[in-house]
Parts: sequence; structure tokens; C-alpha cells
Amino acid sequence: MIFQIPDVLSADELSQVQTTLATAEFIDGKLTAGWYAKQVKHNQQIKGTEAKEVRELMRQALTRHPLFQAAVRPKQVHSLLLSRYDTGMEYGRHVDNALMGNQRSDVSFTVFLSEPQDYDGGELVVEGAADEQCYKLAAGTAIIYPSSTLHRVEPVTQGTRLVAVGWVQSWIRDAAKRELLFDLDTVRRSLYTQSGKSNEFDLLSKSLANLMRQWVE
Repeated sequence: MIFQIPDVLSADELSQVQTTLATAEFIDGKLTAGWYAKQVKHNQQIKGTEAKEVRELMRQALTRHPLFQAAVRPKQVHSLLLSRYDTGMEYGRHVDNALMGNQRSDVSFTVFLSEPQDYDGGELVVEGAADEQCYKLAAGTAIIYPSSTLHRVEPVTQGTRLVAVGWVQSWIRDAAKRELLFDLDTVRRSLYTQSGKSNEFDLLSKSLANLMRQWVE
């Protein structure tokens, strides 16, 4: 399941992040790439533990969002990187490592930190079984996608693309089960909005809770 979260960062939070990145020191992104990804990763990222407060701000912004909680079921948001793509930079076709920082990667995310009109190219392309989807979203918007997908970042042909990328170990390992829980929870909340607490709402809540008990790791 691929979905967008608009305005995951408030205007003040986005301004704070952009101000920090404007003066931060960046290094070659290959330093954190896997052995084969080094061949296709051509970007920069913030050095070491610099901008620790910004990473924590990003982590909190995601985990407090109800859509992120309902769709991802995060156990641990980890390995968050702040990356920059200047003119000519790209990240070729790859799949994310199964383990990132000793945590399993079930779900990947990109939070866009530059406005789309500030750079040309630089689209995130996520491959499906029969097609590809391209994403170039407003600053402060997150795109969430399974870590198991092949994806790439197209070359930036003008300007600078700033993003935060990271990974999530979910309480629910299987993507199909996460989607089923998300659908049930969506129906449950809609039913509550329409009719309040009813017998049907209670039965859906029971089923959702019991499926979670079976599937949580």
C-alpha cells in the first residue's frame, strides 16, 4: 500500500528543518549505501549526528499522525537520513536493505522538504507489478511505500532536492495484513462517525483487536 500524508510537518516545523539544512555539512551518500547500491546512489546526506534535533522532529511528526499510525502500525521508526540532490544527482533503481541499523525495514518513507517548483527532475519512482508511479510532492508531505519495492530517484536537472528518508519496523510484518487492518479500522471509524457506538462498531472493534493479537510481532 502506497499513500501520501500531506502536511506531516507544520509550516513552522518545515521552516525549522529548511533553516537547519541550509547551513548543515553534507557528505557523500554512498557512505550509508549497501554494497551494490553504492553503484547507483549519487546524492549527499547530512554528516554523522548533525541535525539530531531535526531527525527527532521528523520522527515525532510522523508518529503522531493518525494516518501513519493506522496504516503503518509502527514499532520503530529508524535510520532517518536527511539527503540533498543537486543538479546531476540521482539514486538509481534499487531495493532497500532488509535490515537498516539492526532493525527490519518493512515500510519506507520520503518526506519532501523542497517545493516541487524549486527543482527540475528528481521524481521518486516506485515500481509496481505492471506500472510505475512517480511522486514529486509539496514540501512537508510524506510518501509511504513498502520497503520491498524497487524504486529510484530520477536525475535532478536543475535546482536542489531536499528530502528526509527513513524506515519503519512495523508491529505487523506482512503488508497485506497491514492493509486489511487499515481497511477495517477505516470502516470502523466511519461507522462510529455515522452511528456512534453500536453493536456493529463493537463487533468490528473486537475483530480488529483479535487480528492484531494474532499478527503482532
